[in-house]
Amino acid sequence: MIEILGTKTLHGPNVFHSKPVLIMRLALGDYKEVASCNIPGFLERISALLPGIREHGCSVGKPGGFIERLLRGTYPAHIIEHVAIEMSALAGIGVHYGKTVFESEPAIYKVVTRFQSEEGMKYLLCRAVDCFLALAKGNSFDLEGVINEAKKIISENSLGPSGQALEEAALKRGIPVRRIGPNSLLELGYGIKRRRVQAAVSDRTGLIATELVQDKSLTKELLKKSFVPVPLGGCARSEEELRILLKEIPTPWAIKPIDGHHGQGVVLDVENQDDALRAFHQAREFSSRVLVEQMMRGRDYRLLVVNGRMIAASERDPANVTGDGIQTIQKLIDSENRDPRRGDGHMSSLTNLPVDSTTLEVLMKQNFDLSSVPENGKRVLLRKTANLSTGGAATDVTSSVHPEIRELSERIAGIVDLDICGIDLIHSDIRRCMNENTAVIEVNAGPGLRMHLSPTVGEAQDVGRAIIESLFPNGDTGRIPIIAVTGTNGKTTVTRLLAHILSTTGRIVGHTTSNGIYINGNQIANGDTTGPLSAATVLSDPRVEAAVLETARGGIMRGGLAYDLADVGIVTNIRPDHIGQDGIESIEDIVRVKGLIAEQVRDGGTVVLNADDPESAKLAERTAVRTGRKKICFYSISENNDLVEENRDEGHCSYFARGGWLIESKGDTEIRIVHVRDLRFTFNGTSEYQISNALAVCAGARALKVSIEVLRAGLMTFESATQNLGRGTLYKVGSGHLFLDYGHNPDAILAVAQTIRRWRPRRLVGILGLPGDRADDLLLESAKVAALHFDRLILRDDYNRRGRAEGEVPLMALKAAGNSNRRCEAAIILDEKRAIMHVIEELRPGDVAVVFYDELERALEVLRGYDPQPVTVLPDFSELGLEERIGRNANSSLTLA
Repeated sequence: MIEILGTKTLHGPNVFHSKPVLIMRLALGDYKEVASCNIPGFLERISALLPGIREHGCSVGKPGGFIERLLRGTYPAHIIEHVAIEMSALAGIGVHYGKTVFESEPAIYKVVTRFQSEEGMKYLLCRAVDCFLALAKGNSFDLEGVINEAKKIISENSLGPSGQALEEAALKRGIPVRRIGPNSLLELGYGIKRRRVQAAVSDRTGLIATELVQDKSLTKELLKKSFVPVPLGGCARSEEELRILLKEIPTPWAIKPIDGHHGQGVVLDVENQDDALRAFHQAREFSSRVLVEQMMRGRDYRLLVVNGRMIAASERDPANVTGDGIQTIQKLIDSENRDPRRGDGHMSSLTNLPVDSTTLEVLMKQNFDLSSVPENGKRVLLRKTANLSTGGAATDVTSSVHPEIRELSERIAGIVDLDICGIDLIHSDIRRCMNENTAVIEVNAGPGLRMHLSPTVGEAQDVGRAIIESLFPNGDTGRIPIIAVTGTNGKTTVTRLLAHILSTTGRIVGHTTSNGIYINGNQIANGDTTGPLSAATVLSDPRVEAAVLETARGGIMRGGLAYDLADVGIVTNIRPDHIGQDGIESIEDIVRVKGLIAEQVRDGGTVVLNADDPESAKLAERTAVRTGRKKICFYSISENNDLVEENRDEGHCSYFARGGWLIESKGDTEIRIVHVRDLRFTFNGTSEYQISNALAVCAGARALKVSIEVLRAGLMTFESATQNLGRGTLYKVGSGHLFLDYGHNPDAILAVAQTIRRWRPRRLVGILGLPGDRADDLLLESAKVAALHFDRLILRDDYNRRGRAEGEVPLMALKAAGNSNRRCEAAIILDEKRAIMHVIEELRPGDVAVVFYDELERALEVLRGYDPQPVTVLPDFSELGLEERIGRNANSSLTLA
């Protein structure tokens, strides 16, 4: 059997596609060695059941390509992908992208597809497995039943016509859209520009206004006092109050619930007290109070006012059929309901004509029943109310509205304070001014839009665009500046620095890091928050005016991106970390994942790449990076880097270091930004990797038009101990110094060791734990690098050993360290806290201990017991005699400071 291990949705750009995808994980089980060419009759059966599959191009790139693959022999997961895609077309949600990826042994595959309906496509992916198994065994498969069920699921989970119109209008404007929950609530835009709308209710639709118009009696009283024509009437709670009202109001009467909607409980054309009493009790099923009004004669209109301006008008017609002298009313209804525009509920342009007790009552008053055969041309009403939700139809009359009626509708919307307002009007002719028969029947919050979007007769009105324009005026796209930062090393520091600099411009900045989420400098969540959920939290916060998002490999792979496009994408470096984890087998796999940050930059945005890192620099050659008029910006710690020189010669912006200065260069123009000695986090310019980070920050900040003066001040006021805790933080502890960092791969370990060697300490001690979910080769290389550059190593376990046995990784590291450099004193202390305490207590003057911590707070908890003092000035070890220096590799190639 084939087992479905689970399905997952990536709602944003991801490593498979720039649009959301569904992923189904499959274990092929007994079918892991089965190919299509080895299943007798399989091609014939699948072609007969799904003839459209013959047009699938597949990797061959032409119609019929997939059939060629079937003939040659392809595996079940790949076939299931194509079956699901073909069934999606039959269900009306056709997609054209699919991919099948081998994940791991034993025969675990990922089937990846785009989707128009998430729930519908999930269902079809699962049924595609059933379909394959049935075809493979030569059994029948109920394709029609599956497609019908899929259509039902799609209908139940799709946005309604109003929601679809708003989503389409927003996307046309380039406004980001995210659906919240299973209903029609949409979130538009990011941060401080974020708006929410559900059908025709926006976040500007006031609660008071909504409650006001729900109370038809109160609304009517308010309109009457404002000299708006309304029917004569009143409110009744009891039969006695009803009888009193009936004596005061001329017939015929309209009786309705005080706070009903969609015509529920409404009875029109009531002529006598007995019928009025029945109508009263019918209305009481929906409300404790019942409105009794004089029934107004005339044509029924719905006017839509958005942001104080009338933008659409429809004439509404109650559900009805027209006789042909041959068919019964029931057959006429059935025939009309076969119109493809009609459907159940609000999802279709028109709602099915109803057959219920109300229908029978309306027919009876016309001396008909369902078996009656009306004469040719006879119009037979099925409802008295003209609501589309009960089968009514609409004719667009927007261009015919008399200016006086238009002005009346706009004034009414102002009286009730509704930003999106539906007004039900009885009038003799919308083309004429008001007269004695003009009356406002109802005012509605959240009015239905489909009568305007898809009128039965007349021109459709783009009311979705009008509503979006009211929420985002003057072409606003609802976007805030977004900088996305990724890389193997340095991304947390770059993110924090950029957030600090942007906050000095007066903006409220939200940023995510591997240590938490921050809004306006306040931490709102702790832990590794570099995935899409954390980024979405920042982008949904209505206070945030700019976002800086540290975006790690794991988050990209497991959830995609939380945004569609960034203004700036920064890739600090791509090194061989995480190999052996989550399907990462090579540096090319890491490039594919982290390269998404460079690809998902908006037209005209900036891609910032490290010219000193070959894999980062090569991203500039990718087609998806080169398209869309993106600006490519390189940075390097050397002005002689070929890519920097080439970029500069072409008139593009580049950043490099010369003589200790960070420099911005474009063509023949150069600007000195700041000297590295003035940047405390570079430790007097001795830390090459922090200088490289600072250059990335310069490029990112300037891409957002931060001035040189603000950039310089921001760089100079950034403090490691308070704003970059745990990413190169130096303390005076006991008799020596302790350096706190998160390095956990060969490059990070080397960069930290080289920095501290330039200080010429007496002895360099390292406390090192390595992540157990990395490949053995990577762990061994990390241990070798540490042994070559530290005088003493304490090897420990991570608190989360990630599948390794206790002591397994430290023991591997100890052996590798000994093989690499026998002069390095190496020992194992499994517990991190004990290891830190041991090293601190044996520190002597001139010693520097580096703690490559597992969890920052645990390391800090130990440190606090030793009264650590943050160090902002580079320690001076020159007073130590040469004979006291036992450190190695003290010479530095650094020429910047």
